[in-house]
Amino acid sequence: MSSTEASTPYVTVDDLEVTYTDASVTALSGLSLTIDRGQFTSVVGPSGCGKTTFLKVVAGLLPATSGQVAIEGKPVHGTSRDIGIVFQSPVLLPWRNILENTMLVPNVQHLDKKAHRERARELLHMVGLTGVEKKYPNELSGGMQQRAGVVRALVSDPPILLMDEPFGALDALTREQLNVDLQRIWMQTGKTVIFITHSVTEAVFLGDRVVVMGARPGRMLEDITVELPRERALHDMASPEFGAYTDHVRDLLGVGTASVD
Repeated sequence: MSSTEASTPYVTVDDLEVTYTDASVTALSGLSLTIDRGQFTSVVGPSGCGKTTFLKVVAGLLPATSGQVAIEGKPVHGTSRDIGIVFQSPVLLPWRNILENTMLVPNVQHLDKKAHRERARELLHMVGLTGVEKKYPNELSGGMQQRAGVVRALVSDPPILLMDEPFGALDALTREQLNVDLQRIWMQTGKTVIFITHSVTEAVFLGDRVVVMGARPGRMLEDITVELPRERALHDMASPEFGAYTDHVRDLLGVGTASVD
């Protein structure tokens, strides 16, 4: 289980609201929560409920209309080196090989190339990509590309990792394996993770907690603590305890609600 002993929250979201004025759409309304250092927080909800908007505000890519997000008590204004981001698409540069792609952030931030190249190799080994460092993205499967995207986000060692439906475009078997891999990486690195997903089972499998969001304007329906032991295995999804969590989340979202599995 992740460490949550910190006396004060690491990430604080206080009455967050985001309105897109050009479309007169309120994406988030009254969202408040706190996240402890090292905690894995899954966020699940229907399409259009503001999950990605929430992540963009935490990342400093989008300003809040009202309310705020703070990290260690400091309001978020713009991007930070303390945050790594993994998108739904790995967005690897096709003209750079895999090792060069993972080194993108250290290169842009003018960090020590030798040290970070070694770190990149260690992470590539951790996610099962040893031997593909010189290959180009079009030579790898979608799952391997997404693993490389995770390494790229981790190589500069940011304490916070934001993940926006990173496995949503993958087939079911690859997605399950990457869930197992991500859990292992998180347990080894101790990152604070906010993980956006449409999948109820994925949210419960990965999360220390599951934040369930309702339809737009996005608001929190419930913040559920997942009291399942670590390290979790795929066969645990068949247990009554796991099923009780997924059933409860689905009940909150409503039977037949679109875009959740």
